[in-house]
Amino acid sequence: MDTSATHLLKDELDIVIPTIRNLDFLEMWRPFFEPYHLIIVQDGDPSKTIKVPDGFDYELYNRNDINKILGPKASCISFKDSACRCFGYMVSKKKYIFTIDDDCFVAKDPSGKEINALSQHIKNLLCPSTPNFFNTLYDPFREGADFVRGYPFSLREGVPTAVSHGLWMNIPDYDAPTQLVKPLERNKRYVDAVLTIPKGTLFPMCGMNLAFDRDLIGPAMYFGLMGDGQPIGRYDDMWAGWCVKVICDHLGLGVKTGLPYIWHSKASNPFVNLKKEYHGIFWQEEIIPFFQAVTLSKNSTTVQKCYVELSKQVKEKLGQIDPYFVKLADAMVTWIEAWDELNPATDSVKK
Repeated sequence: MDTSATHLLKDELDIVIPTIRNLDFLEMWRPFFEPYHLIIVQDGDPSKTIKVPDGFDYELYNRNDINKILGPKASCISFKDSACRCFGYMVSKKKYIFTIDDDCFVAKDPSGKEINALSQHIKNLLCPSTPNFFNTLYDPFREGADFVRGYPFSLREGVPTAVSHGLWMNIPDYDAPTQLVKPLERNKRYVDAVLTIPKGTLFPMCGMNLAFDRDLIGPAMYFGLMGDGQPIGRYDDMWAGWCVKVICDHLGLGVKTGLPYIWHSKASNPFVNLKKEYHGIFWQEEIIPFFQAVTLSKNSTTVQKCYVELSKQVKEKLGQIDPYFVKLADAMVTWIEAWDELNPATDSVKK
């Protein structure tokens, strides 16, 4: 089992887990997660006690803690939605973040070997991305692969990787309408590939098996205003993914997707999901063209500046769709203000 890569970063990476229940699932992940610090963000009733298995190094924040730490700015953190996880990104002091849902278990590769998802995410983040020219052998930095004939030598150095987006065996990450028409569908295909998402191409980012370089892109990893009191849910990671990709493209950073796989153990209720997603299913048909067309100015040289500029465009253009987007744009600015208060050094985030 390859643990050497992970142990290299054990003091530089936090694992962020949003939850409403006891974290028994950590027992399965113990061989891989135990050397790391966990940040647990408890959603729902703050008076409920969440049990964490012995032996893990962790800090746990509930809604009362979030209100105490952020004061009035706590309004930007979603409640009764897994988007609350982004509070963990904000309070972390590490360079890297891995976030996972509590219904995600250890998957096995085709040979039956347990997959160390964290190790693969770290490999993805520590080697460059190639967004500016597609390599038909996928990730040229993987062992046994290289740049193919015709790939420009001037682009072979690649760019820093900001995001590693992992996938799932068993329950696919489907929206409610797809869940309803394919209730029994399971993903049994293990595709042994990692690829860079090309520049100018958006993607649907799933937050259940995700790692990123917090120093490079952390302030853009805001999972929006979702859940309790909001007209939409289950678009928190999508929103972050669209914002992140536009900013990565602008700042010359890369996003990888593919390995590692986790085992997604339980399907959420499609009827409950439909209520949460209902507006988003309509709105995304206008949101995505907005992100496809958005441009950021040369003055936006840090993630924070990019994000604030993006928030203004959200307010101006998406605010015409629904007043919710005006509220969301304001929350985006509040998020950056709160981030900078807790992370003053990140004012000088490098490109």
